[in-house]
Amino acid sequence: MADAPVPFPSNLAPNEASPGWMNKGDNAWQLTAATLVGMQSVPGLILLYGGGVKKKWAVNSAFMALYAFACVLLCWVCWGYRMSFGTRYVPFWGVPNASLGNGFLLEQTFSGKFPNATMVYFQFVFAAITLILIAGAVLGRMNFYAWMMFVPLWLTFSYTIGAFSIWSPNGFLFKKGLIDYSGGYVIHLSAGVAGYTAAFWVGPRLTKDRERFPPNNILLMLMGAGLLWMGWTGFNGGDPYVVSTDASLAVLNTHICTATSLLVWVKLDLVFFGKSSVIGAVQGMITGLVCITPAAGVVQGWAAIIMGICSGSIPWFTMMVVHKRSELLQKVDDTMAVLHTHAIAGALGGILSGLFAKPRLNYLFYASYGEYVGLFYGFDMGKIHIGFRQIGIQLLGIVYIVTLNIISTSLICIVIKLFIPLRMSDEDMEIGDEAIHGEEAYAIWGEGEKSEGGR
Repeated sequence: MADAPVPFPSNLAPNEASPGWMNKGDNAWQLTAATLVGMQSVPGLILLYGGGVKKKWAVNSAFMALYAFACVLLCWVCWGYRMSFGTRYVPFWGVPNASLGNGFLLEQTFSGKFPNATMVYFQFVFAAITLILIAGAVLGRMNFYAWMMFVPLWLTFSYTIGAFSIWSPNGFLFKKGLIDYSGGYVIHLSAGVAGYTAAFWVGPRLTKDRERFPPNNILLMLMGAGLLWMGWTGFNGGDPYVVSTDASLAVLNTHICTATSLLVWVKLDLVFFGKSSVIGAVQGMITGLVCITPAAGVVQGWAAIIMGICSGSIPWFTMMVVHKRSELLQKVDDTMAVLHTHAIAGALGGILSGLFAKPRLNYLFYASYGEYVGLFYGFDMGKIHIGFRQIGIQLLGIVYIVTLNIISTSLICIVIKLFIPLRMSDEDMEIGDEAIHGEEAYAIWGEGEKSEGGR
């Protein structure tokens, strides 16, 4: 005999799982976009880092990314999200609080027609990738146990401040009208400056590693780069918090700028070095993705092409010419060149946003005409002062994020150094993964196997 149907609980309304304020399409896209961004880190940057370093550092580099992803999630739901988007505590910080109760998670979020649970997840993947980008600057020598301490501390005392100041409706830079569509400031400028600062405090790799650090698997690195590029569809396409025409524009602009930037970088390599570098192409791809991020849905397609030309040439020049001629810059060992690919490209994108942001598109995203006007449109409208005001705010945001991350990252590294060395010993750095984790990335016959008596 079949079991009798279980009666619907009398204390629950039949439509409570899909309340009237929720838009199912928006919620579905937001969850999808968040997952695309998450895949940029796991496995995207895991593959890019694991394939882009020396063989002896493949496991450690990939593991730093995996650890950061997991650690950030736990910190995010316990206190980080509310510090970034919750009730204002001070002009640049929210009140720390957990985001775990159903009473909170099932309510409508602060912006968008979907629940807080979706927003917490969406914002988590942005926080996680920021820490993983920072790791790129210190690969090949940072003590893993120091990294384990660094991740929660930096998330708490740097990322949450930048996110609240710029993205929270209660943040002071948000109220001033700073344009940061999807994280050129909060994520990339922050990661680039923090990574470079951390690299200064950690110290350099072994001299022979600095002189020659070839990727152990370029195809694996390209696979990670491909996931990074395609995942950016969710990175920029998810930030309107609605399935809209602006989201579609942001996605298209993202790919236009990235393709342009990659082609410009490859062309410059070919003209000045005689060879088109695969690694250079990946660098150009990344700078294009970073540059368009603060402007993705507020500029027109022709502006995205111009931004791609700039992002493929200016960071190329700072990396290939300025860096190689500057003794000061070379004193800091930035393994994956995050200063150029993220800090400089992010700042460039922020400035270009202040030039090319179209009022009509800003209205679609911010629902305000008066506060967001690119300088070129200010000239066209006969309101030059508004355009210059926008440029001023964009520059203020750069100064704020740079200052915040130099100070916070330095203090965090100094505190960690009181308890544990930031840098591995030279002996461990000679060996690499096997000394740190007891594991190797690639084991040919007989390698990596342990006999009963030891190795």
